Amino acid sequence: MASLFMGICKVFVFLTFFSSLHSLTALSVEFEVGGNKGWIIPPSKNVQLYNDWASNNRFKIDDTLHFEYKKDSVMVVTQEEYEKCKSSHPIFFSNNGDTVYRLDRPGLFYFISGVAGHCERGLKMIVKVLEPETPPQSANDTAATAPSSGGVEVAAAASSPTVIMLIMSFFGALLM
Repeated sequence: MASLFMGICKVFVFLTFFSSLHSLTALSVEFEVGGNKGWIIPPSKNVQLYNDWASNNRFKIDDTLHFEYKKDSVMVVTQEEYEKCKSSHPIFFSNNGDTVYRLDRPGLFYFISGVAGHCERGLKMIVKVLEPETPPQSANDTAATAPSSGGVEVAAAASSPTVIMLIMSFFGALLM
């Protein structure tokens, strides 16, 4: 009886440990804009440098962008101001050389340099922040609208960290 109780305790410890690892996947990420070069005017042949960089990343709510620059600035502006490369009333402005900006909502963010001529030379960027993941609906919620391929949707609803946690817990229980 005592060994059964110890086995259950060990499984509980493993489940607790792996479920805490799952929570780490929801943490925010700080992105270094421009990598080790920072927020600088791109070479003349690469005016899409920052938009190319942004399109190769996946941004979530609460991620941050870290801008490092010298004798420049960072502004968050509207789409219209982005297209004109000019803003007299930016949503956000910083010129301290070391700016961290938090992406606080889903949707598009428009960044430009506040120094005359820099935006026109490519020092601008559009960042798309993804919508937050929604939890899977319960069977009662989806019964009326479930398509014929519902089996695939149910399999897709199980997240990989959850599956890994279950597999590791199973093998952990076997090894004890």
